Amino acid sequence: GYLEEDLVDNDTRNYKANAAFHFRLKPDQLVQSPELILGSSFGAGTTVYQGDNRFSLRNITFLQNKIELRKLNKYFIRAYTTRTGAGDSYDPYFTALELQDRAKDQLEWAIDYQDYWLNVGEVESKIFESGYPQLQVVIDPETGLPVISFDDAAAQMWLADNNDVLRQFHTEAEAYANGPAYGTSGAVAFFEPGTERFDEAFNDITGKLRTEGGTRFFDNSALYHVHGEYKITPRWTDEITLGANARYYTPESQGTVFSDSLDIEITNFEFGTYGGIQKSFAQNRMKAQLAFRADKNENFDWLFSPAASLVNTPSPNNFFRVSFSSAIRNPTLSDQYLGLDVGRAILAGNLNGVQDLVTVESLEDFFTDLNVARLDSFDIAPVRPEQVQTFEVGARTTLFDKVYVDAGYYYSIYNDFLGFNIGVDLDYVIPQGSIPTITGLQAFRYAANSINEVRTQGLAIGLNYYFARNYSIATNYSWNQLVKADEDDPIIPAFNTPEHKYNIGLSGRNLDVELGGMRS
Repeated sequence: GYLEEDLVDNDTRNYKANAAFHFRLKPDQLVQSPELILGSSFGAGTTVYQGDNRFSLRNITFLQNKIELRKLNKYFIRAYTTRTGAGDSYDPYFTALELQDRAKDQLEWAIDYQDYWLNVGEVESKIFESGYPQLQVVIDPETGLPVISFDDAAAQMWLADNNDVLRQFHTEAEAYANGPAYGTSGAVAFFEPGTERFDEAFNDITGKLRTEGGTRFFDNSALYHVHGEYKITPRWTDEITLGANARYYTPESQGTVFSDSLDIEITNFEFGTYGGIQKSFAQNRMKAQLAFRADKNENFDWLFSPAASLVNTPSPNNFFRVSFSSAIRNPTLSDQYLGLDVGRAILAGNLNGVQDLVTVESLEDFFTDLNVARLDSFDIAPVRPEQVQTFEVGARTTLFDKVYVDAGYYYSIYNDFLGFNIGVDLDYVIPQGSIPTITGLQAFRYAANSINEVRTQGLAIGLNYYFARNYSIATNYSWNQLVKADEDDPIIPAFNTPEHKYNIGLSGRNLDVELGGMRS
């Protein structure tokens, strides 16, 4: 194997540039003038990214161009496009596997490693002589087929008692398999980092696309977005807001990230409309809001998300709020179209569903005795949009003219919570009167939805204490908890919020300081 420092530049370099032109179309109206904005932003750099795998992002680029027409508190319509480039980015983990495969294939590594245990070091005989249980072939009384029997409990106890000596044997076998003797295979030895031979192989592997036998990514993806909103202020209510947006995705990875190899073109279009109304009453001490949104992605049905809130202001410094909101989250492009081999598994989108996968747990059981009756298969339904309904209560107040307090509690109910399932695509044959022979094995991680209702809850408290004349101490604490309705649900939820989180800060404003004879 290889250390990350042998394969990755861990430095981070980041370059950004942007420019924008703002035009007041009616200058005599000052800030109330309609405004036209033309803007462009560019970013580039090199870093290491930890996501579904460890990625070395080298010379990546981002470009966004925007045009917008807006009028303060009245309307806006904006359109922008974003384009990304992967540059010379590559997968270090896959690079390590490719380097090992160039030295020897997996079978040759296994032969050399095993050769040391069986012959050179006579390690195997020493282990069995010391009490490690051996495999036995017995006839299954139910099927009449031969199966392998093994005392797993005795083996685990032996491994625990002899951990140090096993580490020593492994180190010796590793050195033997890495060369220069090459064991019995005669294959090329391990590529040693720092040598010219290693550098040539490394540059060749990372210089080729993943679809060409290398580990480099290709990305020329883009999205196009347009969004407009208009506000109306009739006499009978405070404000009505109407809006709509649309987005068009054109991911392009040439099969290195998404499943768009072999000239397969992926596109995705989604749009939505929304509206809301706001009304104050009870001498402006109560404010009610209602909102409604409808969304459509070309791969999924229409989704609707209403919301409502009520805010009570009994006095200028006291606010109480209660709200109900709902939202949807369409599966991302990765959830729909991902096709990324990260070595131990293929991370895959799940737009069409999957059948006849084998659970990892049952596969482990199968390997103990090669009894196919232990295998447990399952299907995964096509991925669906996630939907959530949230109830919240909260309050804000100022105490003793020095302490500002904002507190709230929420409870959310998710349906079709997005996450992923892990399963194995397994093929095997059973020759007449023999044990099963595996002909194909590939692990997958598919995007998936929870089959049960998932609930989350949490609270947040923020305190600002103002002391002296211009100083304050600010602190906040939040508690967030994921509640799974069914512990047997195979979904692995994408909920990465820490349960407890807090911040503490000290700040000063409008300070009177003297620097170099100047006061500010």
